[in-house]
Amino acid sequence: MALPLLPGNSFNHNMGKKKFHKSQHWGFCNNVRMLVSEDKPGIGGELLLGQNTKPKYSVFPKGMGIESPSWVAFDKQVLSFDAYVEDEVPDKSQENYRIRCYKIYFYLEDDTVEVNEPVLKNSGLPQGIFIRRHRISLPPPNEDQFYTVHDFNINTDIVFYGRTFKIYNCDAFTKNFLTKIGIKLNPPGQCPEDPYMKTRREKLDCMEPLRPYEPFDTLKQFLEYDKKVLRFFCVWDDSGSVFGDRRELILHYFLSDDTIEIKEVLPHNSGRDYTSLFLQRRKLPKYGPPGVYQPGQLTDRTVLNVYGGYSETRVYGYLLDKYNLGQLDQEFYKDTDLSIGTTINVWGRKVLLCDCDDFTKTYYRTKYGIENFTSIPCKAPPPPKIERKFPPYTGFGSEEDSLRSCIGIMPTPHQRNFKKFMEFDSYGNISNILRFFAKLITHKCADAERMFVISYFLRDDTISVFEPVERNSGYTGGMFLKRVRVKKPGQEVFKSEFSEYIKAEELYVGAKVDVNGYLFLLVNADEYTLNYMERHSDKFPLSNIELILQKLKEEECKSRELKQVFTTADCMHTKMVDFNTFRKKVLPSKDIKRLCKSSRLPLNEDLLESLLSRFEDSEKQINYESFFCALNWRVNPVPELEVVSYIKERCEDEWLGMPSPIPVKRIYYLNLLKDVFGLEE
Repeated sequence: MALPLLPGNSFNHNMGKKKFHKSQHWGFCNNVRMLVSEDKPGIGGELLLGQNTKPKYSVFPKGMGIESPSWVAFDKQVLSFDAYVEDEVPDKSQENYRIRCYKIYFYLEDDTVEVNEPVLKNSGLPQGIFIRRHRISLPPPNEDQFYTVHDFNINTDIVFYGRTFKIYNCDAFTKNFLTKIGIKLNPPGQCPEDPYMKTRREKLDCMEPLRPYEPFDTLKQFLEYDKKVLRFFCVWDDSGSVFGDRRELILHYFLSDDTIEIKEVLPHNSGRDYTSLFLQRRKLPKYGPPGVYQPGQLTDRTVLNVYGGYSETRVYGYLLDKYNLGQLDQEFYKDTDLSIGTTINVWGRKVLLCDCDDFTKTYYRTKYGIENFTSIPCKAPPPPKIERKFPPYTGFGSEEDSLRSCIGIMPTPHQRNFKKFMEFDSYGNISNILRFFAKLITHKCADAERMFVISYFLRDDTISVFEPVERNSGYTGGMFLKRVRVKKPGQEVFKSEFSEYIKAEELYVGAKVDVNGYLFLLVNADEYTLNYMERHSDKFPLSNIELILQKLKEEECKSRELKQVFTTADCMHTKMVDFNTFRKKVLPSKDIKRLCKSSRLPLNEDLLESLLSRFEDSEKQINYESFFCALNWRVNPVPELEVVSYIKERCEDEWLGMPSPIPVKRIYYLNLLKDVFGLEE
């Protein structure tokens, strides 16, 4: 219940107030007279009843979480709204109203508003900026206030200077910002279509232009694919025609204008004249050759007529045939028609695409999703090699000289293997000559004791045979065979192929070598030859120590017998045997005689003595292997015996006046038995 308005029952609102003046409306700002009443309202600076102050700043003077002002926090942040205005069009039969679309931009930094109308082609209306950027006041009766961000929403009407704008949508940034500040957005609407523009578009769709023009815009393709070329490796198989063969080609497809260029890859000494291009750069028709056409028949546009005015300033023009009557259509190859394994028609020639480069693979993989780029071999199979036949050897000179006279018109000398000559030429103590001690294999008793030195020269595969001079032998000695290459026996003399000669791999101790009809047995070699064969055991397997030991280990069942043989040969119990005894498998004559009697050989004493004397050497020793092999009548049914070769001790000590090549004189056989069979003493 309110108190009566009596003295003492009311409150004095002016108690303690000292300023009761009315604020003046005029003042000075920078020495300029101007209205300042808005900054000094009411009596004494206080607002009167119904009077409101206009805000000087945005409703968001500061940024979220920072102390920066709004013009810094909301710099370059603009809300965008889509709106339209429905204008009445009086006194016009074509349209009763008009729909005009606008863009409303609200700048958060200072609450300014800008309205822009997008330019519509051939609209006939002034368009562009409709309201420039500034702060817009609210409609009456709140004209003293300005629009803020809270006044905007979707599917709402907003009035700018008496003109109503209907907002029907906004962009994603605006929706996100309004949602964050707590504004509930309305569902978006749709802008109605202008009836006049709809009618006009329907008429234009039904109308046929009087001057038809078909645009051919190739600038975009040129700018996008300029200097980008697809490269395919292909082949044209023309072997079916007369004097035809396989031709290797390189196809270039220019993406800028869909033209094709083909180059030919000419191999060396092909006999063909070099040409810069197999096919000049141009569009390649699929079905060629199409024929010969008159100039102007193959065009992109068909000109119907050319006209010009009659005045002094003539304007020339032309009409195009919309229906392209009489135009010849041709299909040209595109990038979609090219792939590995495809055969294309190049003016009647079938060209097979076999492979492509990395850029082409990347292009098809990116644009068309193709992953299979299995290449096809485009190299032609090698032609059958025709064997060149030469006439047989004439018998004059060497076989090489006879062959060189058949190769060219001017005979040239035979070129020897200079690399081999320099590699195996003698240098210092390295002679690169293999020397063997040999004996003749013959039935003549006088020749059985003759000794020879066979030298094999590695640098040119030649052989020389020398017979040392021996006193009272009946032979003069000296050079038995001068240095020359020796052919293997059993070859035809007059033939086209080269003869086979004796090689170094065929020479080893114990080998039989046929030198021009003389059969030699290699009984020994010098130290250099033995070392050389051991170093090159891959070519001389009989000098491989590992293979020799492995072969001895295979005879482990006879280890006890071998030990007994060595013990018997070592009659002095020195645990060593003579080198000749170890190498030649010899036993004393008395031991062989005892073995024959224990075996009950059906021979009397005199006949056995005579038989043993045929196999004895100067030291009364017999090679038991040769002896028992000769007694085996099943293996040797012929009664005639072959003289067994052997080496006398004196020959080993005499090597052309040099010391013996054998590095040791005696063999410690117990170490050998221990390494091979693991036998102790």
